[in-house]
Amino acid sequence: MTGQFTENEHRTISFKRLLRRVFIDDWPMKLVALVITFALYLGVSSEESRATFPTVPLNLRISDNADFVSPPLDAVEVVLRGDKTKIDELSRTRNDLVVFRDLTNQPVGDSSIDLTPDTVSINLPPGVVIETIRPGRIAIKLEPVIEKDIPVRAETEGRVADGVEIYGEPVVTPQKVKVRGPVSQLKTLEFVSTDRISLENRGGDFTARQVAVTVSNPKVRVLDAVVDVTFRISESRIERVIQASLKNDPAGRKMSVTVVATPTVLKAIKPGDLKVEMVTDEDGKKTLKFVDLPPELQGEIEIAKAK
Repeated sequence: MTGQFTENEHRTISFKRLLRRVFIDDWPMKLVALVITFALYLGVSSEESRATFPTVPLNLRISDNADFVSPPLDAVEVVLRGDKTKIDELSRTRNDLVVFRDLTNQPVGDSSIDLTPDTVSINLPPGVVIETIRPGRIAIKLEPVIEKDIPVRAETEGRVADGVEIYGEPVVTPQKVKVRGPVSQLKTLEFVSTDRISLENRGGDFTARQVAVTVSNPKVRVLDAVVDVTFRISESRIERVIQASLKNDPAGRKMSVTVVATPTVLKAIKPGDLKVEMVTDEDGKKTLKFVDLPPELQGEIEIAKAK
């Protein structure tokens, strides 16, 4: 009937009125309340915090062609500001924090560099920023890194077999290797060493091949890493006094010369094999030396002293 509503129609009308009161009536006031509620939510969920990290590692990146004369500062104090939740998380995992400063274009010599939020970088989560770094300025000194050829010294261990000895210094090939390091370090570096070569019970000549070359200075790097080292090992030498003729002496005088050689070589010497003469070097120093030695004695006999 007209003017009368069924129960379902009454329910529909009531629901529409409810929706109107909730979403349409007084909507400006409700919008303001919604904004205030959202702002309060953001304020609670993103509460700002500040924390001090007293010893954050400092990583100064420099060029491959430069190095520090003395160790620079290795840690700084950093004050971070931002979201409290993230700050708290950083406080629990502070070992992950590192401050980086790029110095790859820094000239060599003495200088001072700034450590500020604008000049450094640090891996931080969104919403967290650097507020302060202490100290904000440090002094550094850079020097050039160069390459240089340095002599190699053979290092040995153990004893050769009984009845033999090593003749002279071992022959290192190559005699020098290229190293790289700061100028001040290479200036005082006189040699680099091989790994220890075992001579235990060696009874004859031998060559140790591809022996590693090392240097104890951590700032110096060996570029040519291996060498060959040759040892001359033969009978143990003994001393013996032998009469030697003076070369070009009309009187045919002889000298008593103490020589050093192996027993085998000494047995092979024949009368008249040894001739000596006195030579004077550029400094005026006189030295007695053998002359006209037979080929089989070349390099096998030395003069210890003469009378």
